Parts: sequence; structure tokens; C-alpha cells
Amino acid sequence: MLDFRLKVFYIVAKRLNFTKAAEELFITQPAVSKHIHEIESFYKSKLFERNGTRIKLTPAGEILLRHAEEILNIYRDIEFDLAALTKDVKGTLKIGASTTVAQYFIPEHLASFKRKFPDLKIALFVNNTEHIENLLLENKINLGIVEGQTKRKNIKYIPLVKDEIVLCTSASNPTSKKTAITLKDLLQLPLVIRESGSGTLEVSIAALKKAGLNFSTLTIDMEFESTESIKSYLLSSNSYAFLSVASIFKELKNGELKIVDIKELEIERFFYCITQQGDTHFLNDIFLKHLSLHNFKL
Repeated sequence: MLDFRLKVFYIVAKRLNFTKAAEELFITQPAVSKHIHEIESFYKSKLFERNGTRIKLTPAGEILLRHAEEILNIYRDIEFDLAALTKDVKGTLKIGASTTVAQYFIPEHLASFKRKFPDLKIALFVNNTEHIENLLLENKINLGIVEGQTKRKNIKYIPLVKDEIVLCTSASNPTSKKTAITLKDLLQLPLVIRESGSGTLEVSIAALKKAGLNFSTLTIDMEFESTESIKSYLLSSNSYAFLSVASIFKELKNGELKIVDIKELEIERFFYCITQQGDTHFLNDIFLKHLSLHNFKL
């Protein structure tokens, strides 16, 4: 029922590249151009400005993109709800979540999912990324949401949302007078870290290594098994920690913690949904669709 031309416009507007849009839609580039021309003729508005090989949205294109996103979300919601009617959505869905995901992101989505499917029982298992991956491979959970991608061969990793890890400390820390430091400065700072197997720790170590800094050369003050424990410790010490920026929103807003930028370092990661390779259980698909429709984000 959805006008295919609207989908073509949406993909072009998101990719800002006719060739990539054609490849994604499995049609030719002239066909993409034809569909865009038809929409522009219908609305009597130019949707894209072309500058050589580059394109960008016009003001009219920006307006259409905003409405196209709303329309496409409505169609996806219709498809999701009608498809759910044809299946007996009962039983138990066992979900594993790494610590940061479980504390700051997943609860509200579980609540809305439960409201939509009240007959479905949901069990949430919380631990670090390594442990959640082990639970999946041992068939103790149906799927997991973890921090980072360890690329274990029997696990399928589906990117969900991007996260940023930042260096932070108490806002009242007398040793922190700079808003930005160098990697060399980092060597002198006492660090609080997550335990081995933590996704946050593994991603931080990998980013530091890529920047040319060996993790073993850092000064480790203490190790904790949860972000909340680290935040409490930071508030009562002069130590520093690498934490997800989303996990410290409240403390940043309240002026309790502050971010210290590292000039040569930027740590970004994805949160991934993990399933076993070849797993096609419909409950997994329904839950992932729900996250997509309800804008799972930081």
C-alpha cells in the first residue's frame, strides 16, 4: 500500500547519494531519478540541490523527509501489529543485557513491550558482556543486548544504537582544572575501571591501544563491577573513570560529575543485539521490531 516513490525519496534523503540508494532499493539509478522527478513534479517543489556529484536537501526536501519518516513509521507499526495478530505471542522470552544497557536503556522498552503483549513472560538476565554471550551460547537466553562486538563466530551481532564513552571525574575534584588533557596527561591520573569482561572496559582498552597507549601503563586506582558503584566512588574521591555518557546524564545535569576531554582520543561504540547464528525464532524478531518502532536510543 505504501507509495514506493516515497520510500525511494526517503532512502535518497537519508543516504544523499543516488547510486547508494539504487543499490539499496535494488533498482537502477535512472529509476531512482525518475521517481524523484515524479515527486518533485507532483508537489511542484525541488527536493534536492545538486552540486557536481554531491546532493543536499532543499527546505522543501527537509519538510518532506520529516513527514516521510512519520508515514513510514506508521506503516511499520501497522505491519507489526497485524503480523502479531497471526501469531500466538505467549511463552517466555529470556533476554540478557549487559550492565549499562540494563541500568539505563532497556527497562522502559521492556515495559512498553509487556503492555503490547501481556500474555508473554519476560525474564531479564543482567551481567557483563562476556557473561551474556556465554548465556546465549549455552541456550539460557533467547537474545542479548550488549556493549561492543567481540565477534564470536557462533553469534550474530545486530547494531542497534551508537554510544560514547567519556572520561569523567567529580566536578569538585581539585586535581582536575583542565577541560581537555593529552594522552600523556592520562598516564598520571588514578583510574577506576570496570571488571574484566565488561564491554565498557574492553572498548576503552581497544580505543586506547589504537591511539598508541598500552592499558597496562595506566594507574589503576580500583575496580568495580557496576557503573553505579564507580559513580559513587568518583563523587567521594579524586579519581577518574571511562563511562558511557548516557549513564552520567543525571550527574552532569546536577553538576556532580564533569567530562574531561582527551585531545587525541574519541571512544565510540555500538550497542548490539546478539542472537545465535541461524536463530529465526519469531519472538526475537518481534522484540527487535518493537525496539525499532519505539526508537531504541540513548
